Amino acid sequence: MSHPFRVREIAAQAGLSEATVDRALHNRPGVRASTARQVQQAIADLERQQTQLRLGGRTFMVDLVMQAPERFSSAVRAALEAELPSLQPAIIRSRFHLRETGPLDQLVDTLDRIAARGSHGVLLKAPDVPEITAAVRRLVARGIPVVTLVTDLPTSARIAYVGIDNRAAGATAAYLINQWLGDRPGNVLVTLSSGSFRGEEEREIGFRAAMRATSPLPGRAGRKLVDITETDGLDDTMRGLVREALTRDPDIVAVYSIGGGNRATLDSFDELGRAYAVFIAHDLDEDNTRLLGAGRISAVLHHDLNQDMRRACHIVMQANRALPGGVHSWPSSIQIVTPHNAPTVLPRTAEPRGR
Repeated sequence: MSHPFRVREIAAQAGLSEATVDRALHNRPGVRASTARQVQQAIADLERQQTQLRLGGRTFMVDLVMQAPERFSSAVRAALEAELPSLQPAIIRSRFHLRETGPLDQLVDTLDRIAARGSHGVLLKAPDVPEITAAVRRLVARGIPVVTLVTDLPTSARIAYVGIDNRAAGATAAYLINQWLGDRPGNVLVTLSSGSFRGEEEREIGFRAAMRATSPLPGRAGRKLVDITETDGLDDTMRGLVREALTRDPDIVAVYSIGGGNRATLDSFDELGRAYAVFIAHDLDEDNTRLLGAGRISAVLHHDLNQDMRRACHIVMQANRALPGGVHSWPSSIQIVTPHNAPTVLPRTAEPRGR
């Protein structure tokens, strides 16, 4: 494919040797299909970031590593790429390691490969499990700062967390649901992508505590919370589990979606002819923006991803002594978005890729 980039630039972006990139570019034998795709993706990344390549100044290479549904990781990727030109005089280029699900050892292997080849910083959304904590320790031991995004790894060697106060977000969702339902009886469906994500666990803790504290229904009349978890936030998984929950419990009248999969959740209500009074979700990705505009979601708890990415990059530059100031975590403001104050333009996302 035609491109203006040097082999060295493509190799740095892809995390491959220059010899491997050269073989892939010239269709020489011995190049795996996955490696060829990696080179093509690196060229596409460079094309989106080519305004950065023309700048002069100190260059930082940052790796974004995420386990999240494609709809959310695409929004984060777009936010990061949108902020890169504003970070002058420094030049920040980014590599992307995005997956929806998969074996834990593959995610650990990704982090270890970054540690081996080097990076100026890693922006990480990953489960809070010992294997990931150990991989973060190995990165930091190689002098690579790690900033956690959206969901924290508080016992790891990460240098800072960027994202919302998840416990406060859960409490906000409980307040909204109790205000919407008032003294109407009924139960609440709570959906998560995985219990191993600390951010989702914190949201659920905050939600449960605030539901008890703010519920207008006394004693045994209080609302039952029906949990669905380990869905990876994917529609295909969520659809069947929601149908089962609704079939078992005819009293579910509200939804708090912590981990996504909202189109499938709503499809399940429709297929069973069930109504709901309130639906609270997180993040203005494309799915949620459309569902909010159609009146299918009552409110979205949102935080400014562009601001989060800008702060995360500033932290990486501080850790590399390119900016003054101490390194610390940044809590993001929680925005309550309803159909009446929703943006009129969908959030920009990266080019769609196969799933």
